[in-house]
Amino acid sequence: MNKEGVQVKPIEAWFIVALILLGMSTMITKMELVPHIPIITCILFLLLYGLAKRHSIQNLEIAMVEGARAGLQAVYIFFFIGMLISSWMASGTIPTFLFLGLQLVSEHFFLAVVFAVTAVVGMGIGSSLTTAATVGVAFLGIGTAAGINPAWMAGAIVSGAFFGDKMSPLSDTTNLASGIVHVDLFEHIKNMLWTTIPAFVLSFGLYMVLSPTISKSQIAKLSMFQRDIVGTGLVSWVSLLPILILVLLVLKKMSAIITLSSSISLALLISFIVQDNWTMTKAFQLLFSGYKSGTGISDLDTLLTRGGMESMMFSISLVILALSMGGLLQYLGIINAIMQGAKHLTRTVSLISATAATAIGINLLLGEQYLSILLTGKAFQDNYRKSGLKPKNLSRVLEDAGTVVNPLVPWSVCGVFLTSTLSVPTIAYMPFAFFCLLSPLITLLFGLTGISISREGDFR
Repeated sequence: MNKEGVQVKPIEAWFIVALILLGMSTMITKMELVPHIPIITCILFLLLYGLAKRHSIQNLEIAMVEGARAGLQAVYIFFFIGMLISSWMASGTIPTFLFLGLQLVSEHFFLAVVFAVTAVVGMGIGSSLTTAATVGVAFLGIGTAAGINPAWMAGAIVSGAFFGDKMSPLSDTTNLASGIVHVDLFEHIKNMLWTTIPAFVLSFGLYMVLSPTISKSQIAKLSMFQRDIVGTGLVSWVSLLPILILVLLVLKKMSAIITLSSSISLALLISFIVQDNWTMTKAFQLLFSGYKSGTGISDLDTLLTRGGMESMMFSISLVILALSMGGLLQYLGIINAIMQGAKHLTRTVSLISATAATAIGINLLLGEQYLSILLTGKAFQDNYRKSGLKPKNLSRVLEDAGTVVNPLVPWSVCGVFLTSTLSVPTIAYMPFAFFCLLSPLITLLFGLTGISISREGDFR
C-alpha cells in the first residue's frame, strides 16, 4: 500500500507510466538491450521518485522484496522445468518425440502438416524460438525449394511453434502466466484448451486450404534429419515413459512439483539405459548445467543441447526484477491510480477485453512478452477477484493475448529473432500466422459469450 496521507493523482500516475514505457521501449527496441537493464533503470527511477515523495528507502526496499515474493512459485517451477528438459534430453524422451513428430510429414497438405509438426515439437521442447530455428528452418528450406511462398511457410512455422510454447508444461511463459496469478500449472494448461483447440482447428483448416502439394523428393530431405536423430542412439519407446508418468499424474491432479519431480526421476533412470559411458555424476550435473549434445551435426546439436537449472536463470532474473518493479509501482500507489478508471470493470466482457488490450498494448510498446504477462497479470488480478472470476481466466487471457502476439510485432524480441532466423519479414508472415491472430480473437469471443468462463463456486 502507498504511504498514508500521500495520494497519487491519475494524471501523475499515467505520466510516470508513460515515462517508464517510453524509456523501456527505447532501450529494448532501439538500443537492443536485454530487458534486464531497462527494468533496473526503471527501478532506480522509481526509487528516486519515491524518495522525492518522502517515502523511506527502507519501505521502498521492502516493497521491492514483497513484489518479488509474489513470483516465488513461478521461480521454483522454473528450476524444475530446467531439470525436466535436461533429463528428458538425456533419457531420449525429446529426441524420440521429435522423431515421431517428423513421421507425420507427407507431400499432401504440406502447410497444415508443418503447422502440426512444429506444434508437436514446440510442446516437446517448450521453446518456440528453438523450434523455429531448427525444425522450422528445415521445413522452410523444403518449402522454398518446392516453390511455396516463404511467407506462408513462415506463418505456419510461427503458428505451430507458438502453439507448442503456449501449451507446453516446459515453457517459461506458460509457467510464468500460471505462477503470476497463482494458478496450478496443469489447471492453467487444461483451461487454455477451451480457446486453444478452436484456434488450432481453424488454423489447421486454413493451412489445408492454402497448401499446395509438393514432391516426395523434397520430403525425403527430412528423412536425413530423422536418420540423424536415430543416429544419436536416443530414440526408444522406453524413452516415452517420462511423458506417460507426467500425463498420468496430471490426470490425478497431483501438484506440479510432485509431477515434475517424478518425471525427472524416471527420466534419469532411463538415461542409464540409453546413454553410453553414463555415470551418476553426469546424470546429476546435467540437472544444473543442461544436456550437451555432441553429434557434430550443427542443427541437431543446437536442438538437443538444452535444459538445466542454469538455462532458466535469464527468465528467473527477469521475473524477479519485473516483479520488484511491480512491487514499487504498487507501493507508490501508481497501479491503484491507473486502475481507478478500470474499477468499474466488473462485467466479464469489459474485463477480459481490457486485459487483452493491455497485454497486446505492452507487446506493441515494449516488444517483450514476459512483461506483457507480468505487468498485465499484476494490474488485473484484483479486478478478477472482485468480479468473482477464477484466476485461471486471467492466466488464459495473458497467454492468448500476450504470449502469442509477441511474434507478430516487428520490433519485438520474438519478431526480430524470427525475421533474422527465417529470413522472412515479420510484416510478411503476420497475415499467415493464423493461430497467433485467432487466439486473442477467440478469447475475446469467449469473454463476450461467457463460454468456459469460470466463477468462484463453480465446479469446473
